[in-house]
Amino acid sequence: MHPFTSSRPDLLAIYLNDHLTGATAGLERARHLQRTAEGSELGTALGPVVAEIAEDRESLLEIMRDLGVPVRRYRAGVGWAAEKAGRLKGNGRLLRRSPLSSVLELEALRLGVEGKAAGWQTLRRLAAGDPRLDARRLDDLLERARRQRDVIEEWRIRRAGQVLRQE
Repeated sequence: MHPFTSSRPDLLAIYLNDHLTGATAGLERARHLQRTAEGSELGTALGPVVAEIAEDRESLLEIMRDLGVPVRRYRAGVGWAAEKAGRLKGNGRLLRRSPLSSVLELEALRLGVEGKAAGWQTLRRLAAGDPRLDARRLDDLLERARRQRDVIEEWRIRRAGQVLRQE
């Protein structure tokens, strides 16, 4: 039997709620980065990515609903709070934003998109044995995550070069 042909509902519920926690934190991180980069090329490039990340979170909620997985609202709240707390890290500046902040935020956003893609891939494998999961939709979500990763990575490399290069 294929390892993904059946699922344990209790573990699947935990898994999907963990991904919802990450999706909530990732969306907040993406929105924050877009706001801080507003009016710049980075802010413009992030606009469509942030909109898609919001849509992806909604897609996850719809998939959870289709599977009958209850949303643990407190877990989503934890993701929101964790993202806010993550902004309190030292960045070499006391009162204003460090140029390094956007590099680190892009790296965190990239990791979030990679985690989201891993979740979509897991669900895609489960779709083979669960008619409640739409394989085509999951393929589309995976492709979108790859495009998001590419945009974020392009800007991460660009910003890291600008910030860390000694000229």
